[in-house]
Amino acid sequence: MPLELVTVPCLADNYAYLVHDAASGATAVVDVPEAAPILAALAARGWRLTDIWLTHHHSDHIDGVPALRAETGARVTGAAQDAHRLPPLDHALPEEGSFPFAGERVETLPVPGHTIGHIAFHIPAAKLAFTGDSLMAAGCGRLFEGTPAQMWASLSRLAALPPDTLICSGHEYTTGNLRFAQTLEPANPALISRIDRVAALRRDGRPSVPVPLSEERDTNPFLRAHLPGLKSAIGRPDASDAETFAEIRARKDRF
Repeated sequence: MPLELVTVPCLADNYAYLVHDAASGATAVVDVPEAAPILAALAARGWRLTDIWLTHHHSDHIDGVPALRAETGARVTGAAQDAHRLPPLDHALPEEGSFPFAGERVETLPVPGHTIGHIAFHIPAAKLAFTGDSLMAAGCGRLFEGTPAQMWASLSRLAALPPDTLICSGHEYTTGNLRFAQTLEPANPALISRIDRVAALRRDGRPSVPVPLSEERDTNPFLRAHLPGLKSAIGRPDASDAETFAEIRARKDRF
């Protein structure tokens, strides 16, 4: 049976994700902004939480871990590199590698940029990638600790995953990200269509995530910094890919 995915809204604009295997009963949550909505989602489905996976150390991704762990006894997994600023870890991961969950391989991908120790979780067989605040819906995270070159390398790595991979990111920032993207590619038909779809989802109170990677490749300017058309759009046709990304990120910071 395929893994089941549930998107759980938390705080004002955060998301956590439940990943459930019906055969084994194993259930993981990716990031814990707060415990109550996650506990409610588990109770509504009769699931028992076994694992907590953390993408990075920011408070809006980990503050609910102590309460959730106390309630469920779930095992906490995160990057060994960031163990000093994460909740106590039961499983400290190397910078890159894999671990088993419900008979599937979960790959750990280093994606520095937003923070230095940021990681993503990729489950190839389930076509799921949990990217936290690295690759986001129509955007990417601010560079609080890393460099533009680091973030461009991280995004390029994520962009190389299979196009039907579902990107599960950490925030409901999509509407604003799309408005910015439209300033760079106003005639992009895929972008125009996505803006309409996201507007309809949000009017209905539904999340705009997760999103197929193929759609991100077609509409997310931070994944398109290698394209000549986007370089020309920012007036720097001869810039390197990393330089183009840096300029787009700087413009978004001012947007």
